[in-house]
Amino acid sequence: MDKLKMHSPDLTQRNIDAIAELFPTVVTETVDTDGRPVRTVDFDALRQELSDHIAEGPQERYQLDWPGKRAAAFAANAPIAKTLRPVREESVDFDTTKNLFIEGDNLDALKLLQESYLGKVKLIYIDPPYNTGGDFIYDDDFSDNTDDYLEKSGQTDAIGQRLVANTEANGRFHSDWLSMMYPRLKLARNLLRPDGAIFISIDDHEVDNLRRLGDEVFGEQNFVAQVIWQKVYSPKSSARWFSEDHDYILVYARNAESWLPNLMPQTKEMLARYKNPDNDPRGPWKASDLAARNRYDAGVYPITTPSGRVIAGPPKGNYWRFSEEKFRALDADGRIWWGADGGNVPAVKRFLSEVKAGKTPQTLWFYKDVGHTQDAKKTLLKYVPFEHTENVLNSVKPIELIQRILHLATDPGEEHIILDFFSGSGTTAHAVLKKNAEDGGNRRFIAVQIDEPLATPEPTFNSILGMSLARLRNVSAEIRETLGGGEQDMGYRLAKVDSSNLADVQRTAEVTSQDLLSELVPSVKADRTGEDLLFQVLLDWGLDLSLPIIREASREREREREIFRVADDALIACFSEEVSADVVTEIANLRPLRAVFRDSAFKSDAERINAEQLFRELSPGTEVRTV
Repeated sequence: MDKLKMHSPDLTQRNIDAIAELFPTVVTETVDTDGRPVRTVDFDALRQELSDHIAEGPQERYQLDWPGKRAAAFAANAPIAKTLRPVREESVDFDTTKNLFIEGDNLDALKLLQESYLGKVKLIYIDPPYNTGGDFIYDDDFSDNTDDYLEKSGQTDAIGQRLVANTEANGRFHSDWLSMMYPRLKLARNLLRPDGAIFISIDDHEVDNLRRLGDEVFGEQNFVAQVIWQKVYSPKSSARWFSEDHDYILVYARNAESWLPNLMPQTKEMLARYKNPDNDPRGPWKASDLAARNRYDAGVYPITTPSGRVIAGPPKGNYWRFSEEKFRALDADGRIWWGADGGNVPAVKRFLSEVKAGKTPQTLWFYKDVGHTQDAKKTLLKYVPFEHTENVLNSVKPIELIQRILHLATDPGEEHIILDFFSGSGTTAHAVLKKNAEDGGNRRFIAVQIDEPLATPEPTFNSILGMSLARLRNVSAEIRETLGGGEQDMGYRLAKVDSSNLADVQRTAEVTSQDLLSELVPSVKADRTGEDLLFQVLLDWGLDLSLPIIREASREREREREIFRVADDALIACFSEEVSADVVTEIANLRPLRAVFRDSAFKSDAERINAEQLFRELSPGTEVRTV
């Protein structure tokens, strides 16, 4: 009975697997520091496979480089012994919702999501810190774990909270920002679907670096657009040089060949251009010029109008769009407009019923269409009961802006997953709920936010995370009242990044004695619940964290055993400290795809072997593991 690994995936090993798929001859075996055999890449053999397509040593090359880049890349690939613990009491509709809100550092969260959401996210939107010299908060250190590093460097306050301002006095001003973003974008890319895309808000301070970083992580060929968003409705008279009226949104596709944005809806002004003065049965149309500047030798010929006027040819320097034969066919089909008296220069009728059901999106977004920063603050104040104005965020984005992105990159009829790992005040989650309510969509969100404290605690919350949860609860209540109930998903499962559920029992040889050996068997931490263990199992097995969970009680000899049944028995788990053959038989008879037990629940090897034998007899297709 194998044990689950209970830590995030080792992405270096995943990369070795990918290399082995392409070049199996370059993967070999060596031994690690403990003498155990491990797979490694023979770089000499890889060089031979790639022949002269290698740039190394002092050879010049085009690349983005900065102090700390190697450590940042290592941080993306290194596994962590952490988990997500569900917080049922602070969730909304925990048992039925498919939305997920994660409290914790987003680097940890992205690593923990790698198995369960690999290649499943349709849209990522992030609004990362803008690195303006005062509001960039980071907590990465790549040689120590986070707690050790912060304690040694004095970056924690009296209650363990850490805030480090990346001021311009710091010589690593841009480098630290790039080191923060690089591993997160690398991990985010893994989560995108082949037809997925990422939209990143940024300002002038880092837009050039972000563009080069995006080209490296996602591939220059997958760059889609650099959108300009008009973020203010009036110029700032206090500006030293120019009033900064806009921000940017960089758009990258996971694969530009597989991704297309949805068309923007036609405006009232656009629709008003279509009329039907001749009562054409095909409906409204608008006239389009028959002449064009592109050279077309067959497009030079005289035309006689129905009134008898002869037009010698197209205007000087122009050509008719169609050959004479094609023109005659269009006229016979009633697709040429000669004017009310039949003597005008001919025009082609473009019928509304035959044009695309929308317009191609543009890269210039005006505040009148997608909102501005003051709109965003008003929305935040509407749903969050602030008593201290200094807590109102300045960088919050308007709902309308995110809703446009949702329109472009998701479809209401699909259960598309939207990820925001710099969630802030919860604007993206809010926009998903509101968009679904408007078009009946089934979009799902995953939001990640660290529990960053507010300048002044509010009566009902004291962090940005608490602010965003309060906002979502009030948004959900308003939408429910507006819709009058219904089946719209207005909830979220809250989960917290935390240390592994397994106790740390590692000891060095010099401090280990015979009487301590019995204590060194891996065991579950005393404060962890069955639901805590279940979530770590879901992560380890790569299952969706929003799957429906049913908790049942199995009674046996006056004892009650808690059993979790996940998604029509895709997984059944029992984490009781003692599991009898009767309980194992009960679970095996349900024929789940997967079953998991606490390892210490089997008091002997004989009990463990007996459990395996019961599953082989009653449910041979079940994969059985322990924690």
